[in-house]
Amino acid sequence: MSKALIIGGGAAGMMAGVFLGRAGIETHIYEKNEKLGKKLFITGKGRCNLTNDSTPEELLQAVVTNRRFLYSSFYTFGSQETQAFFEEAGVPLKVERGKRVFPCSDHSSDIIKALEHQLSLAGTKVHLRTAVKDIIPQAEGGFSLALENGETVSGDVVLVASGGLSYPSTGSTGDGYRFARSLGHKVTDTAPSLVSLLAKEGFCQELMGLSLRNTGLKVMDGKKVVYEDFGEILFTSRGVSGPMALSASAKIGHLLREKNLAAFLDLKSALSEEQLDKRLQREFAEAPNKQFKNALSSLFPSSLIPVMVTLSGISPEKKVSLITREERLSFVRLMKAFPLTLVGTGGFEEAVVTRGGIDVKSIDPRTMMSKQLPGLYFIGEVLDVDALTGGFNLQIAWSTAYMAAMAITAGNGLTDYSSIQK
Repeated sequence: MSKALIIGGGAAGMMAGVFLGRAGIETHIYEKNEKLGKKLFITGKGRCNLTNDSTPEELLQAVVTNRRFLYSSFYTFGSQETQAFFEEAGVPLKVERGKRVFPCSDHSSDIIKALEHQLSLAGTKVHLRTAVKDIIPQAEGGFSLALENGETVSGDVVLVASGGLSYPSTGSTGDGYRFARSLGHKVTDTAPSLVSLLAKEGFCQELMGLSLRNTGLKVMDGKKVVYEDFGEILFTSRGVSGPMALSASAKIGHLLREKNLAAFLDLKSALSEEQLDKRLQREFAEAPNKQFKNALSSLFPSSLIPVMVTLSGISPEKKVSLITREERLSFVRLMKAFPLTLVGTGGFEEAVVTRGGIDVKSIDPRTMMSKQLPGLYFIGEVLDVDALTGGFNLQIAWSTAYMAAMAITAGNGLTDYSSIQK
């Protein structure tokens, strides 16, 4: 009977531990934190957006880096399999806007408790407060793990599920990259992804906390549109965040490390410029003696009005009846293209995932096993794969964990994969 050693008790590590334990393989999870799923606990603002209710092809379309590598994973264990797993584990699920899947309770702790219970049922042994220092391949086959406490443990296979660099406070400090490099694997450059966008405009501080829905976003590199989306955006003291900004960071973060980019928000995406102009004319005609600064309450949240007035160049005290056609049309254009100058992204301390990681060219996409060192597997965020926001990155964790467990199970003489899903 083979023995599996899993480094990391996050989403991927726990899922792999369940499947391997169910297959009758002696499995040990080594987690350096005091509890499992520390990062999982804070995902989705504590609600845990565990997957996206999409077809395998739709899942693949949401992957930003190395999409083809995940083809087998998503078609073998996709969103429907993930949802079935958690429903069968006693967690009722619901689908919200954008096909995001959450536990009905809105508590990420229910996902963690379900995984912990399944690990217990499967007989997988969990070692908390146990950090791994080194992975040591053995000449006769198998591996030893040198633990920080001075102990050494041995097994037939090792699964590295130690995460990336995002949210280092949860223990994601790049250990997996160190292990990979020490064993001859290439690690691509890493950077924060699904992270806030930084803007140079000082008015962001005034707008901090303002959330705008149904807003268009266009990001330009010179005359080229490099990102375009529609959805919700949140102003921060240093720029913008929210689902749309996070997804934008996954696509344009690499450009922002080299140059500034111009961004424009469409604050009235449901209306054309012509329709907006007619609306302004009606509102101005209804109260012609109102000062400009007092005539915008039906158009914008209160915190946005002073900023719009300043950017318009129109005197705040000017009566709306005296506003010229040119001023009015310029204001309409401002509403349809509210300007921001993007100068970078937030750091790893706030990033949802890591862009970059273990080069997937050295990993078999059907098994997650190293092509260079048989018996060594890499799963989850430690790999150089990342996706947009919406549950896709957790799906990568579940899918790659399943692929590794399935491959190890097959190598252990158990070829009926269905047995590890029950």
